[in-house]
Amino acid sequence: MTELEKDAAVPARDRLAFGPLDIVFDDSVLVPRPWTIAQSTWARELLESAPAGGVLELCSGAGHIGLASVHATDRRLVQVDRDPHACDLARENAAAAGVAAEIRCGSLSEVLRDDDRFALVIADPPWVPSAGVEVFPDDPVWAIDGGDDGLDVARECVRVAARHLAPDGVVLLQVGSPEQFAQLDDTLRECGLAAIEVRSLAGGALAALRPQ
Repeated sequence: MTELEKDAAVPARDRLAFGPLDIVFDDSVLVPRPWTIAQSTWARELLESAPAGGVLELCSGAGHIGLASVHATDRRLVQVDRDPHACDLARENAAAAGVAAEIRCGSLSEVLRDDDRFALVIADPPWVPSAGVEVFPDDPVWAIDGGDDGLDVARECVRVAARHLAPDGVVLLQVGSPEQFAQLDDTLRECGLAAIEVRSLAGGALAALRPQ
């Protein structure tokens, strides 16, 4: 491989401000959307009354949402993503933010230990239906493709979160819209979770969930 080919194989890096943080990313992961800081902001509010314990972020990508949620707190952060390069970016961003995050790379259901429990679980899974991913040509398909109805990964996140949520803990889930979130009702009942509040965002919806 020539030096030119090597350079072409390395994704172009960029950085942007995300709340109090300076986040490094490239075009192999989702660009951090400014409006997603709302999830970090709400997470910080929930942590004020959450029980003792750490924070788990599922589908963490470059790590910005989880990092902004716990920055300047004493909460332990565990971030999970299946993509090794996204995990590398999350490690770099955690180090730059001064957050001692533990990055676990692999399947959501396989990298967590049976006894792992968290006071707050954050998830921003892919939620675009497979047939609609071409509407977002600038986004990596793996990071936005949520299966036939867009909710395959969201359902997995709900199940994983329910298994690893501390008593009186909270799940903060992001999907495409309140209407799409309503399609998760059967999964929530199966997992013993219920929405305590749903908020619309400029580019999606957030739902706070607690055990019933």
